[in-house]
Amino acid sequence: MTGTVLEPGTQVRFAQRTWTVVMLEGPSARLIDADDSVATVLVNHLFADTDFEVMGAPRRGVAPFGLLEELPEQVRERAYAWERHVREVETGVPVHGQAQAPRAEFDPARRSMAEREVAKAAELTAAGQLASAVTVRRMRARYRKHGLWGLVDGRAARRRSPVGRADERVITAILQALEAQRDRSTGTLSRLRRMVGWILEDAHGVGVVEVPPVTTFNRLVHALADGQGLLGTAAQRRRHSSRPAPPFTPTVALRPGETVMLDSTPLDVMVVLADGVTGSVELTIALDVATRSICAAVLRPVGTRSVDAAVLLAQMVTPMRMRPEWEAALAMSCSVIPYERLVSLDGRLEGAAARPVIIPETVVVDQGSVFVSASFVAACESLGVSVQPTPPANGPAKGHVERTFRTIGDRFSQYVAGYTGSDVTQRGTNVEDEACWTLPQVQDLLDEWLVADWQHRRHASLRHPLVPKLALSPNEMWAALVGVTGYVPVPLSADNYIELMPIKRLGINDYGIRFDHRTYDHEVLNPHRRHKSTAGDGMWEVHHNPYDPHQVWVRLPGGWEEVPWIHRERVSLPFTDFTWRHIRATVERRGDRDEHERQLALALDRLLRRASNGEGSRRERTLAARASAAAALAQPATPVPEPPDLLAAPTLSYGLVGAFAPTGLDEADGEDAFEDGWDEDEHPLGAPDNAVDDFPSHEEPVASAAVSRPSRIYDAAQEAAQW
Repeated sequence: MTGTVLEPGTQVRFAQRTWTVVMLEGPSARLIDADDSVATVLVNHLFADTDFEVMGAPRRGVAPFGLLEELPEQVRERAYAWERHVREVETGVPVHGQAQAPRAEFDPARRSMAEREVAKAAELTAAGQLASAVTVRRMRARYRKHGLWGLVDGRAARRRSPVGRADERVITAILQALEAQRDRSTGTLSRLRRMVGWILEDAHGVGVVEVPPVTTFNRLVHALADGQGLLGTAAQRRRHSSRPAPPFTPTVALRPGETVMLDSTPLDVMVVLADGVTGSVELTIALDVATRSICAAVLRPVGTRSVDAAVLLAQMVTPMRMRPEWEAALAMSCSVIPYERLVSLDGRLEGAAARPVIIPETVVVDQGSVFVSASFVAACESLGVSVQPTPPANGPAKGHVERTFRTIGDRFSQYVAGYTGSDVTQRGTNVEDEACWTLPQVQDLLDEWLVADWQHRRHASLRHPLVPKLALSPNEMWAALVGVTGYVPVPLSADNYIELMPIKRLGINDYGIRFDHRTYDHEVLNPHRRHKSTAGDGMWEVHHNPYDPHQVWVRLPGGWEEVPWIHRERVSLPFTDFTWRHIRATVERRGDRDEHERQLALALDRLLRRASNGEGSRRERTLAARASAAAALAQPATPVPEPPDLLAAPTLSYGLVGAFAPTGLDEADGEDAFEDGWDEDEHPLGAPDNAVDDFPSHEEPVASAAVSRPSRIYDAAQEAAQW
């Protein structure tokens, strides 16, 4: 407390009572009140009490220098000038501690306080600053009470309202309209202004409260809505409204695997899918909060299923193997991870890449059907992992993984050929033509980037409270925490991996197991063909890997048995589940080809009819004229008769397409012909002995003959003779 003197006889206010200081002894003061009550109090405690006050003495605090810095420079300089004037009036020198003789008119030994005040007022008036002795006396009182802040012009220090002097009824109507459009599609300020007018009319009557002009209204809206999540796009408003009420409680994880966040998002890269078509893919990752390590990452075409999440769990507890083409620096043995000690505990880490193996305790997931499905929950229960769903539409609840997706886009996706940008406004012109990487190749690139960049890059959030300026990488944090919490390997056996795969209930017939139009057969099925299982439906439990359809696993009385696909040896290239589904869809479209061509013919007929009647656009009439001219020139001299035996005509197919189609190859051959004619639903169990004999053997290809028709565009024989 500046300028306060405490001595015997001084009256003070303390603990809401008035006391008189009767004695000062060392650091203590003895007080007595009007009721002769005596109290001994430490002087430091007395001065620190907020209710303490020396009666009759000004109580001055420290000037708010932070607020002074916010003021305009001209206002601050004027306050500093008044401080020098007040000090000169009170002490004779304008600067505290200055060793100089006071001027005669301000010398306290020669002049009274009233004379010094009059002299200072005259000096200021002569300098062009109108002031009276009363003004100087008032500034002295303000300085003794508030210090330098008391000399500041109150008009400059006044806190102004962001909405100025706007009508409170208008402000209430604007806030009501902003809140009403929080969940609506994005609109303009003109729509909002009209809504405010409607609200004012309903609340106060027509013409009672006028809506401010456009410029003033827009200023009021921005003053009320900016930073509050009430303006912007619909996505931005939803994201702001989904945040919990502050103050926010940070997610604290003190050991690896304590909290692992799982989420999926589209990757901003176009890839060449297994069917040769470019398309989008979806990225699903598992992020450990304690170390910020990406424990696992899975790419697949858009539409992540629950099996992908279960496979993600299996990858988390499995070391990442080094690829032959990877640099040796990416190995765990070359990283900061205590490799030798960990290898002695878990032999699977030998030759592994520098990515931690983290066993999750709790996984945080959103309300997506993938992560709340029965298969995923069952997979977590089998591994002893608890599932913690976040509230619906609450992205901030798993903000760590959401922010990680943005970093992946900035540090990985934009460097990959086929990068699309985060939205359509950032997309290039020929992104599909740039895409050259297949899905497995992009997966390999992502895995390598995770080890080469993410796991070794210092993370801003990985800081210890005692050394907050030191940022660690995920691998460094895992190496530090694993030495404290320990490492217990959880190796998964082959049976564990099979249990995590999706299930199908199928029958075992003479030809084996039919699944998704593929046939799986092996001699281990011989004792169980046409037999029902002990389950209630009589079907057998079959597990399959959607990323590798070369085999399935069936649970037999003796345990799991692997049953290969009968065409496993014939397929040399990667043949995933997505490729097979695309081939099926292509074959199914063949059945609609004739109907499609018939619809095209009808559309052409309607076009020519409109054109002949003078209807349609100019372009349609031009096309019709060209088509008629071409048909007249290409009409054959003599019509070709229809062949008597259509099935025996091994010539080209109909129209121009047939000129490039090989004969007898439209239909599937080998196993495809056998499987297309067989339906497991017709003979699920106990098929008759001659069931297979009703169809061609799958060891011999069956070719279907094409139908020859005369071309309406040109005669094939005549054209061939002209070459």
